[in-house]
Amino acid sequence: MRPAGSPMTVIAHRGASSAAPENTLISDEVARRGGARWIENDVQPSRDGVPYVLHDTTVDRTTDGTGPIRALTAAQLDALDAGSWFAPAYTGARVPTLAAQLEDLRVRGGNLLLEIKGRHSREEVARIVRLVRDHGMTDRVFVQSFDVDALRHTRALAPELPLGLLRSRLDPDPVAVAEELGLSAYNPAAGALATDPDVVKELHAAGIALMVWTVDSPARWKELDALGADAVITNRPAEMTGWNAARP
Repeated sequence: MRPAGSPMTVIAHRGASSAAPENTLISDEVARRGGARWIENDVQPSRDGVPYVLHDTTVDRTTDGTGPIRALTAAQLDALDAGSWFAPAYTGARVPTLAAQLEDLRVRGGNLLLEIKGRHSREEVARIVRLVRDHGMTDRVFVQSFDVDALRHTRALAPELPLGLLRSRLDPDPVAVAEELGLSAYNPAAGALATDPDVVKELHAAGIALMVWTVDSPARWKELDALGADAVITNRPAEMTGWNAARP
């Protein structure tokens, strides 16, 4: 949780996804140069079990390929162009493996809010955990997911990794859910807070942080700051970093 008076943590959503092709190493670098110390990603496996960084269940929207990521081999994914859909200047950007992203962050700096995207088996989660450990990043990775089982697998396999539960709507008792899952953070959509603004205080009283997604408006940053949110996932990390610096 953020200390009183300190700014909210800026988390770059899929990197600086408003300025560069999402979930690529160039997007991460743009986010870093804009002042973000945290990168958010989405992790899914290839057909042969290699964890890759991709948001959608298919590669259609963000590459020059087609088909579900889980139906494509690592070799097929490595051959895709993940940049030209965004702008010609980014032609040749690749869909990174999780290993490549972890190594890039280890060398260049930064922390990772790692989203386990969709349902994952225990063995698929174990592959992710092994990569985090092999790259010496356990103290710089925070795991989140919508999938409760993925979080349970992570907790069993790597109790040292902090966990966050993504939610589109608030649970009837967020604190109870967080405590049952051993969460360090509860991560709802920003709009969900309107149904119970007191949830921030309740979570904080239980020692649980609140990370909110995905917010790109200074007016909303101000509201979340006043509510006491600890971190904001945003497509505009440079702008939010500047807003943080200018806040009273």
